[in-house]
Amino acid sequence: MAAWLSRTVVGRNGSWLLPCPNAVARVCSRGVGGPSSAPEALSAFQDKPRTVEDLPHVSFLELLYRMVFQGFYNRLHELQIYEKQLYGPIYRDGLKSVSVNTPKLLEEILRNEEKFPRRGDMTAWKEYRDMRGYGYGPFTEEGEKWYNLRVMLNKRMLHPKDSAQYDGVINDVVTDFIKRIYLLRQRSPTGDLVTDVANELYHFSLEGIASILFETRLGCLEKEIPAGTQDFINAIAQMFSNNLAAFTAPKWSRSLLPYWGRYIAGWEGIFRFAKELIDKKMEVIQQRVDNNHDVEGEYLTYLLSTTQMSTKDVYGSITELLLAGMDTTSNTLTWTLHLLSKYPQTQDRLYQEVSTSVPADRSPSAAEVTRMQYLKAVVKEALRMYPVVPMNARIIAEKNVAVGGYQFSKKTSFTFCHYAISHDEDTFPEPFTFKPERWLRDGRERPNPFASIPFGFGVRGCVGRRIAELEMYLVLFRVIRQFEIKPDPNMGELKCINRTVLIPDQPLNLHFVERGCGNAA
Repeated sequence: MAAWLSRTVVGRNGSWLLPCPNAVARVCSRGVGGPSSAPEALSAFQDKPRTVEDLPHVSFLELLYRMVFQGFYNRLHELQIYEKQLYGPIYRDGLKSVSVNTPKLLEEILRNEEKFPRRGDMTAWKEYRDMRGYGYGPFTEEGEKWYNLRVMLNKRMLHPKDSAQYDGVINDVVTDFIKRIYLLRQRSPTGDLVTDVANELYHFSLEGIASILFETRLGCLEKEIPAGTQDFINAIAQMFSNNLAAFTAPKWSRSLLPYWGRYIAGWEGIFRFAKELIDKKMEVIQQRVDNNHDVEGEYLTYLLSTTQMSTKDVYGSITELLLAGMDTTSNTLTWTLHLLSKYPQTQDRLYQEVSTSVPADRSPSAAEVTRMQYLKAVVKEALRMYPVVPMNARIIAEKNVAVGGYQFSKKTSFTFCHYAISHDEDTFPEPFTFKPERWLRDGRERPNPFASIPFGFGVRGCVGRRIAELEMYLVLFRVIRQFEIKPDPNMGELKCINRTVLIPDQPLNLHFVERGCGNAA
């Protein structure tokens, strides 16, 4: 259906008017009225605690109808807000999980996390690894094995002082990215237009994370892109595009519908590219050992030479880090540049900070960019509006838990509606407006810390968070100091679609107008 009508939905407590989903950006995201509008308090007339059976619920057929016939399949982030209007802040979704969409409820669940937090269902990711004999990585492993893996992977990556050691490597990549922007501008009819900015940022992010993981440059930002690089980027897109169907469709449909073959082909391309890089690095390390040379290096060299990780576990972990380090960083940068082009006053304020913080003849250090409060606020606000992963999950496996006034037994699966949470109007007035000032430490009341957690929470938070943030700070600093970013007037409205991560629904073109700094440094 191309359009939806407003409708009056009748619940146990009366009836209320729901806005059209087409106007989702204009609706109040408070979870108005309805059967669970006040889950925090038990009714005085109830003689026992409420359970999962008392929750409002969505049937699988309702979910299927909305995804297929109402067009929500690629817009699950909008579906979160739509269903929040229908069912309130907590309800059973159509996939046997409990959905929560307020910061308070999310905090209640995460404060109840166990020692080894369990993600939601990752069987489809595990299934491919089992087929090919690869180990599980930080996103797919569970339990104590996951914990021991994270302990090894955290070193030299997660702590701020560890990530700071990579600022020289990242700045070199940023310099090459700036040079490529100049090259692309020269090729454009206007002399300053860069087309499909997202794809260029994929190359930047891939070059950056590969430089850290493999301690080598791939050449993704040269005039001629290395063979296989674009195939890897396309493989990620293919895997993510078929990811939802791989997890939700019944197994009997795999031989009848094309999604499963495409999903597996995507993983094949991802692992083929990563395995080739890992094998090359392992050969270099082995040659050093054979020649009685010291084995020194940063990330992968450290893992291979000082831990007990098996080869198949290295394949699984490094591939997942490469995948996450490329796709999430590039998409966040895409949305940030888009927002800055649409909000010139915000861009001007950011330019004032970056142009006065560091001398124009040198690149900033990790310590310098992490002190820039407005730069950090810009990134944080972009991540709020376009969370890296708009939906996540946890399974509280070992204990019963109380959430929102309801009692849940162990092994209950919870879905976190991060997009609805980060657009909650009670927490973020004008939630669809780009306002980095929300996050400044200038005396104002700051939002609930659970209202926007794009890198996750606790021990299961993103292992590459600090490096991703550093990459984004350093490239945005240099780009904004060098160029004024302007929208392409020939483009229509840019919307986002859900491909596991939020991506633009069309190629983003931007004008990079030189500020007159004089060079590409």
